[in-house]
Amino acid sequence: MSEVLPVRRAAPQVWSVGALCHAIADALDARFNPVRVAGEISSFVRAASGHCYFSLKDSSGQLRCAMFKRAASGLAFVPREGQRVEVSGRLGVYEPRGELQLVVEAMVEAGEGNLYEQFVLLKARLQAEGLFEPERKKPLPARVRGIGVVTSLGAAALHDVVSALQRRVPHIPVLISPASVQGANAAAELAQALQALYAMAAQGADANANANAGAGAGTVYSAIPIDVILLVRGGGAMEDLWSFNDEALARVLAQSPVPIITGIGHETDFTIADFVADLRAPTPTAAAELCAMPLEQLQDAAGYLQSRLQTAVLRMLDREAQRLDQVASRAGRPAALVHRLQLRLASVGQRMAFAPSQHLQAQQTRLLAGQTALRNAAHQSAERQRSRLAQLGVRLAALDPQIVLARGYAWLQDDAGRPLTGTAHMQTGQRVQARLSDGTADLQVQAIRRS
Repeated sequence: MSEVLPVRRAAPQVWSVGALCHAIADALDARFNPVRVAGEISSFVRAASGHCYFSLKDSSGQLRCAMFKRAASGLAFVPREGQRVEVSGRLGVYEPRGELQLVVEAMVEAGEGNLYEQFVLLKARLQAEGLFEPERKKPLPARVRGIGVVTSLGAAALHDVVSALQRRVPHIPVLISPASVQGANAAAELAQALQALYAMAAQGADANANANAGAGAGTVYSAIPIDVILLVRGGGAMEDLWSFNDEALARVLAQSPVPIITGIGHETDFTIADFVADLRAPTPTAAAELCAMPLEQLQDAAGYLQSRLQTAVLRMLDREAQRLDQVASRAGRPAALVHRLQLRLASVGQRMAFAPSQHLQAQQTRLLAGQTALRNAAHQSAERQRSRLAQLGVRLAALDPQIVLARGYAWLQDDAGRPLTGTAHMQTGQRVQARLSDGTADLQVQAIRRS
């Protein structure tokens, strides 16, 4: 019986990392390139060098892409977040990080991405309803007694907000109403957290007193009067911030009884919640800085008011002391006061004695002036009428027809006395009368020659 010997397999090749990445890149190049891919743009960044880095994604995956300056300079449009595009390029491996990467050589628009299209449609509808109008925005209160914060307890934004508030306004109490800021249920949780703060803000001091009298240790924060609410979240891609583009959440924001400040994402991120809120901050930290005046400024303002009040009180005391001195001086010398009153009485009596004669003299002067003015006016009016009559006489003499006849002209009329102004009114053999400057002559028409 022959013995079966085991088959010895060759040991697998040991690759270096760089060599394996290079081999994979060669395999991808041989298998796929050139390749054309359609998807939505996400996390688009244009570096200072002009190179563009972004991801292409759809419902089942995403792919890192790089578009270098040479190719990016030929784009006919500006790529934006959520836009659906078609790109062509070469698939490979970015060996320093061992990542699959598509080097894009050309890009064309393929219509709006689904998320961005939903965002634009919802924004247009809510704007048409007036939810973004400046007239419905509530101004921030001058004095904030309590601040409500809606965000996730595990979010870095919460730490930034609390640190900023502790630094700027440590004297103002802060109530955190937690909610998820990402995921399928985030929008509903955010709306519920906001409504909880709305209820506290609407209850006021009476509800706070009742809560303190009958509530347990777990409701100690219900005594905080909420004057402003911060809705915050850190940065992320468009799909990460999508909970803040929910229509139901937008309508809940519009119902707030107190001003709401949003600090969602980075300065370039905009959501529907930002448009509905009363004030938008570029970051969560900026939202915290906007909601209340720093303690140092309040202290400076209080010190300034105290100084003004103290100065006003001292001036009033000095003024009243001076007045008291004057009263005391007059009371201490009654003879001088009596003498002044006597002089004043004598002056009044003298004016009363001369008042009738002075009044009569003034009336006589006015009467004489009126008579003189009346005579002058009558004389001037007569001169104007005479001058006008002379001018009318000259104009009337210039219109006298006798003067025209004296220059050799004649006035022709028929037997009925009607003036003959042209040959059309005359006939051969007709008898006419000519009026001259010194009489009349009877004539008969021998011939008519029309010009």
